[in-house]
This record gives sequence, structure tokens and C-alpha cells, in this order.
Amino acid sequence: MSIRRWSPVFAWLVLPGAVLSAADLPEKDSPTLPIVQQVELQPLKAQIKRLVQTLESLGNPLDEKQRAALDAAYADTGPSSSTDIQKVLDPLCLVGVNINPESRVKVLAGPAAKELVQRGWRLFLVKVYNEARVPATLRVTSPNAAPQVVRSSGKPDAANSISPAELADRWLDVAMFGDSLSGLGLEYRILELYSRDVGQREAKLAFDVGQGTQDVGFRNEVDLLFDCRPAVQVTLDVLDEDGRPTIGQFVFRDGRGRIYPSLARRLAPDFFFHEQIYRADGETVSLPPGRYEVTYTRGPEYRVLTREITVPNAPEHRERFRLERWIRLADLGWYSGDHHVHGAGCSHYEAPTEGVTPADMIRHIVGEDLNVGCVLSWGPCWYHQKQFFEADVSKLSTPRNLMRYDVEVSGFPSSHCGHLCLLRLKKDDYPGTTKIEEWPSWDLPILRWGKEQGGVVGFSHSGWGLQVSSKTLPTYEMPKFDGIGANEYIVDVVHGVCDFISAVDTPIVWELSIWYHTLNCGYTARISGETDFPCIYDDRVGLGRSYVKLDTLPDRPLDYDDWVNGIRAGRSYVGDGLSHLVDFRVGDGERALGVGEPGEGGRTSVWAAKKGDRLKVTARTAAWLDPTPNGNVRSRALDQKPYWHLERARIGDSRRVPVELIVNGQSVEKDEIEADGTLRDVEFDYQPSGSCWIALRIFASSHTNPVFVELDGAPIRASKKSAQWCLDAVDVCWNKKSPGIREGAEREAARQAFDAARDAYRKILAECTSD
Repeated sequence: MSIRRWSPVFAWLVLPGAVLSAADLPEKDSPTLPIVQQVELQPLKAQIKRLVQTLESLGNPLDEKQRAALDAAYADTGPSSSTDIQKVLDPLCLVGVNINPESRVKVLAGPAAKELVQRGWRLFLVKVYNEARVPATLRVTSPNAAPQVVRSSGKPDAANSISPAELADRWLDVAMFGDSLSGLGLEYRILELYSRDVGQREAKLAFDVGQGTQDVGFRNEVDLLFDCRPAVQVTLDVLDEDGRPTIGQFVFRDGRGRIYPSLARRLAPDFFFHEQIYRADGETVSLPPGRYEVTYTRGPEYRVLTREITVPNAPEHRERFRLERWIRLADLGWYSGDHHVHGAGCSHYEAPTEGVTPADMIRHIVGEDLNVGCVLSWGPCWYHQKQFFEADVSKLSTPRNLMRYDVEVSGFPSSHCGHLCLLRLKKDDYPGTTKIEEWPSWDLPILRWGKEQGGVVGFSHSGWGLQVSSKTLPTYEMPKFDGIGANEYIVDVVHGVCDFISAVDTPIVWELSIWYHTLNCGYTARISGETDFPCIYDDRVGLGRSYVKLDTLPDRPLDYDDWVNGIRAGRSYVGDGLSHLVDFRVGDGERALGVGEPGEGGRTSVWAAKKGDRLKVTARTAAWLDPTPNGNVRSRALDQKPYWHLERARIGDSRRVPVELIVNGQSVEKDEIEADGTLRDVEFDYQPSGSCWIALRIFASSHTNPVFVELDGAPIRASKKSAQWCLDAVDVCWNKKSPGIREGAEREAARQAFDAARDAYRKILAECTSD
């Protein structure tokens, strides 16, 4: 086999049914690729037939003239057969790759028209002269391509750090299609290129077949100038179910399942770690001509709809999408929110330590139909993101979608004791500090400071550090208290400085068990739902959320203070948004007390009962499950994401799910509802034998806050075992956390606080009469 000299190979637009036309062929003065002689015909013909079939399956068949020429070459058994095959395919090649006998790779430009389409993929052929006959993977790289996406959990990744200036030159995506080289002396491969931009752009392509196989003098690289043609500007008419313009969530896929715009090429407000984009009525998305499957929705209260569209080869196009709800909670007086969202760090890009702007975050909050989104600045992004703190709702908020910047104490000296969520702050710098390292090294003083300025404060991602093997609630298994969840909570709740612990974004047994135990001891911290976007969950904001009961009227703007004070009062329930437990009430008919409402002595959620009273427990419930079970979710262990999901509650293959009456952490009665989106009333009748707390839950999808029932004025002392567990937990927590608390005054203050918690639990243990 011999060869003269080499140069690069071809491309055409990915259009369903597209055929390479004369306009796509090279000009007369384009470089030509050398003809490879002495080729083994039988394996070459077999490889080319597979190539032609692949091109057809990708929607890019050869035209009739080219297929006829190949058929004639197949029929020829003489030496000219391979030459004729190369004459058909070489004009379609963008680059030619030569692998010499020492496996050194060099590349030259080929004759194909160097045209790309904005926001779309084009396919190119690569002619490979494999003198080494190595069956290796032919790799292509480019400094103009996006860096590899590296996901992380809890920390920003250096691999995701890229400056805006660098990002401007990363306009390309490149990929080789198919498996490794076959080892034939001559074969043709498919190269895929994607352009983010329009206009002329230069790209450097480099090829190799493994480390150290590049030829000397950078001959494995080639610089190509592309003409990137504009994509079609598709205007989206996005209407809510009532016909009003809104923001929707869209996923565009072509026939091969590829997502548009390309994930790796996205710029904020479109995030590269999302399949979906968010577009408001009248906004556009750039798409190359072709057919697409479009999935569209807007948060868990909406149905997920799918339809096919065809984008013509024209400058502009328009498509209309009308969303469909299965429930509207605001009409019932319940307003959703996610109190733990980040604008930087973890999966965020450009530079994770800087992140994205409030204008980007409000789009996602509105696009997921969150009435409230709390964007929290934290350690890795603190000094950049804190500029957006206003001690008030953002001016970008809408009357029904509020955004406020506040603080997560994460990446601070106290973080080892548990990350803190501080909402409704007036000031975001701890007194006397100018940098993170000066903040306290344990949580109680920070929670106290937050509450002193009128804040609503609690623990984030509560389950971390509270891992147990048990799958039942509550569990008496003792966790290690070695994480960043609600660890110091076991002490702080005694001191009255913790308004809530968070749920939904960690395994349900881990996060709820410690809460159940402290409720059994008579403490009244509430529960609130969160996502920790984009760290624990980067799928979307609002995967974990709280629904708060408000008296907001349709013609009056939503009030953030009302909503967050509803979290503090427990006038709420939490969940994944796929099931709902609204208007939860406990009492005796007309005098029933709604969760979070003023009760006995003006205390919220406290119901006074007498021995022998029977309590009616009522709620309005609704849930939505697809008729077809999702086995992928149902088969996962409780400590695998998604931690909360209604699919876990499905009874068999039906659409029914259980609603449980929870008393002192125990499920004492159940009812079943059909998860078809219909509102249904549930009612339980319960006679307490002692003071208790009562809640409803759909495990593992939603959970109400409690109503506290005081029987004949006695405090809740529900369980000796819970009190003993809490007492023991203080010791475990101290042994784990005290080494990380600064020696001196801070550690001595912490020692006294832990001792006070021990004394409190001992007293409660002595007052308990039941296990």
C-alpha cells in the first residue's frame, strides 16, 4: 500500500432526509486527498457499505449518483475498484489522517466545504490511512471545544472553571462517531461538529490514537476556517393553561436524541448541566432546520407534554405551546417556595466561584413556577455573590414570583457542625467580621444572631452526618454525627434558636428521625423543603419545596415576609410537588385548628384537649402519578436519589398512594387516594391517650408540619426511648464536633451549651412515662 501526501475530510447538515448536493461538494481548487493503492477490496467494501448505512440512519444519505458510482465500484473486482470508491468519498472528506508504521499521526485538510450551521451538528468524513494497522480509538480534540463537564457534590470543580474570555473562543463541539478503528489499511470514519456561533470561525483539530502518537512538528493538527451559517430563529408562544403568557421549560431533541441547544455550548441563563431551557412567551431558540421532539412543562404542578415540530429551512419560524396544569395550589391559598438555591458553586459554570446573575436565577425560579426562591450565598462564592444581597426581595421579582438573596453558612468555620440556612436577614456579615475565617466555629451563636435581627433560621440538608441503616421511622439507631447536616441541631433546638430543619434533599429516614425524636421531647422546630440547587440536586430548582398557607388575595402581590414567617410558624407542608396535603386540621369540627394557626394561649399549632376527647383530623389531598409505573425510581434504595419521589409511594402497579396519620412519629392509620390529580378529602378519627404531636404524610413524597395536642395542659413527653436517644446523641455530637471548635472562650461556651442540652434531655427523660 502506498500514499502520496495528505490533507483533511467533509461535512453536511444533519437534516432528516437530507442528501448531499452539488453545492456541498468542494470547489475545483480545493485540496485533494491522495489515492491509497494496494487496498484489500473485500474488507474495504464491507466497511464502506456499513458507512453508507450509518449515514442513511443519521439522516444524511448519499445521493443517487454517488450510490450508483459506489455500486459500480463494488461490482468491479479489479484494482480500479478501490480507486473508484475513494473518488466517490474523498470529495466528502474534511480531513485525512495518516497513521505511519510507528503509529505516529499526521493530518492534512481535505476538500469538503467547510460549512457549519449555528446551534446544529454537521457530519464530516475522515479518510484514515492506517499503515500501522492499529485497531485503536481515533481521538479528536480541539482547543476551541468546550471543556469536559465535570460534576461535583458540595464543592466547585476546578475543571469547570473557565473565564468569559476563554469561553468566547470555545465555540465548537467535536466528536468521532462510532467505535475504534477496525485495523484496516484504509477506512472512512464520521466526524461530528457543532457550532455555537454564526459567521467565520477558525478551529484547530488534532487527532491521535493514544498518548504519544502525535507526529513531530504538530503535524497531527490542522487549522480550518469555517463559515457558520445562521440557525433558524424559532419564536415560542408560551401560554399558561388560562391563556396568559408565561415562562415554560423546554427540551428539544432531534431524531438521534441529541439535545438542543448543545449542553456543552450553553451560556447563562441556559445551564450546561440541564437538558431543559426556560423561555418566556415571545422569546426565541436557535435551531437548525429539521424535525424535533419537544417536551414542555413548568414545575411539578404541570403535566409533562410532548409533541413533534418541524423547523423549515427559513430565517424565522414560530411555534405555539400551551401548558396544562393538574393542580393550582395558589387557588387554594398555598404558595410554593424553595429556600435553598445557589447562584454559584457546584455545577455552575463560567467560574463557579462567581456563578451567574440574579437575572439568570429569576428565570429558573419563574420557569419552575416557584412563588418564592431563596438564593443563598455561601463559602465558595461568598465575596462575589454577596453583592446581590439587598436585605429585601430582588427588584427582578414579579408579583407572584419572589426572589431574595440570603445566606447559607457553608464553607465557614462552623460548617463541620452543620450548614445553616439564614433567611430574612437585615445584615449578612457576622458582627465584627470582614472575612469568612473570622466567623464562629460552631452554630449556636450564628443562629442566635440570625434570630436577633428578625431572621428565620435553620439547618440545611439535614440528613448528612445522620446516616443510619434502618428504613423505618423513627429509628433508634445512633448515627455518627460526622457530617454537615442537622448535627448540632440536637443541641440548638434546646436553646430555642432553630426555627426549622430542612428536608427532601437528603434520605428521608436520616433527616426525619432526629426531628421526630425532638418532637417527641416536646420541642417544636418545624420542617421546610429545599433542593440545595445545584449541589445536591442540579436537575432544577424546586425539586424539594415548601407550600405555605397565606391569605394573599388574587389582586394583591405576594409578601415574602408572610411566606417565610409561615415557615417559622409551620403553616406549611413539604414535598416533591407531586403530592399535596392542604388544609390539614385537628380538632372537633368547627373549632378545628389549622396547622400553623394560633391555638392555645396564642401559640401556633397548639390544640388544647381533655382526656377522653376524640379528635377529627382532616385534609384535602391530591397527587399525580403517570399511569405507567417508573421502575427505575421504585427500585432504588431510600438512600439513593431521588430521595423523595411520589413513585416510591405507589401501591403495586395502581395509581393509588397511602396517606398516613402520624402520631408521635408512628403511623397509626392509613387511607388511600388515587393519584390522578383530583382533590380528595381524607378524614381520621383519633383519641389521644396523652399529649402528642399529629401530622400527615405520604411516604416518601410529602409531609405536613405538626399540630401539637396538649392533653389537660401537659407538655408532650411522648417517648422515653426518644429522650434517651437525644441525650445520648448530645454526647456523640460533642465528641465528634468539639475538636473543630476553637479552643478558649468559644469551646467553653459550646461546652456549657451542650451541658445545658444534656440537663434538658435528662429532665424530659424523667418526665416521660411511655416508651
